[in-house]
This record gives sequence, structure tokens and C-alpha cells, in this order.
Amino acid sequence: MQETHGRLLIKDASDLGAAIRSRRKGLGLTQQELADACGCSIMYLSNLERGKETAELGIALRIVNLLGLDMTLSERGAY
Repeated sequence: MQETHGRLLIKDASDLGAAIRSRRKGLGLTQQELADACGCSIMYLSNLERGKETAELGIALRIVNLLGLDMTLSERGAY
């Protein structure tokens, strides 16, 4: 995971998972708390944080990369 101008450069599912895990921990949330809040299972969240690709995520990231686009995450309002 690469940071550019205060933003995280997301190139693959592992980068996205690491960013999600880092933010969750930074907010002091457990996987259970986050899973409950978003209505998903802990297993799904765990797989996502470990960078396990789902068909939808893997395909979407490949398309983004093939289009020469970068996907970035930043805290809302922190432009």
C-alpha cells in the first residue's frame, strides 16, 4: 500500500484490505463491531482485510487498473 499526498494508493485487493484493517483499528473497532455495523459476517470482513478477492472485487480492480486509473481512499472531508 502506497501513500501519495495523504491518500492511499489502492492497486489490488490486498491494498484495499490493508487500508480497511488500518482504518478499523485506528477507530478502535473490532471486526465484530464493524461487521455488525455494516451487516456483514466476520468471515467476509476477515477475508476482505486479508485481501481475498471476490469475483466482483477482483474484476472491478482489474478494470480500474486496465483503464490506467488509480483508486484512492481518504478520510471524508480530508481533501
